[in-house]
Amino acid sequence: MNMFRPLLISVIAVGIAGCADDPHRRAKTGAGIGAVVGAVIGDQVSGARGAPIVGAVVGAIAGGAVGNYMDKQQRELEQQLAEEARNNELHIVRLSGDALKIGIASDVSFDLGSATLRPDALDTYAKIASILKTYDKTVIHVVGHTDTSGTSELNQNLSVNRAASVGSYMAQNGVPQTRIREEGRGERELAVRTADGVKEARNRRVDIVLKPVVEGNEQAAWTPPPYLGG
Repeated sequence: MNMFRPLLISVIAVGIAGCADDPHRRAKTGAGIGAVVGAVIGDQVSGARGAPIVGAVVGAIAGGAVGNYMDKQQRELEQQLAEEARNNELHIVRLSGDALKIGIASDVSFDLGSATLRPDALDTYAKIASILKTYDKTVIHVVGHTDTSGTSELNQNLSVNRAASVGSYMAQNGVPQTRIREEGRGERELAVRTADGVKEARNRRVDIVLKPVVEGNEQAAWTPPPYLGG
């Protein structure tokens, strides 16, 4: 039996009883139940670090409007990050399902072997955060990657910590933490295929994947992005 079902039934029962004498009980109860159902569904989406709450935190986009919404967001990102793109510090691409990926080179974000954001990278991440605050009908997946130098365990931990640093900084710049999912994939998804032990800079990167919350299929936005290697 699903472990969340008794909790959900109990919460609904309590909510209805508590609003029995309230003339606005139907609206309040519906809103409360909707938030709880969203939280329960979201908490069952496995994958990355974060606090998925489907429908209770971000609004949904009607299916026919998704493409236009993501087009507009992509244009604004490209305008605001044009200098970084010219310097090959990042690239913005469209993925399947109208998702967007901002691929950011780790060597411009972190010192070698470090998970602390470099001071000269903060402005770039602040610009990204300012746009993501405006386009709030997306779930933000922050995925860290490494090259093949070092042990697999070290690389996995480093990728997790780098994703957490980026997610935390965006939250500090006003992006709700509840929209952010953080994940490290270590050396498993190389942008450039190499032999083990190769310090290929292009493999040391952070991907920010923006998945739209689509009405009627909200849960899909919380699932981890697909393979992001080359």
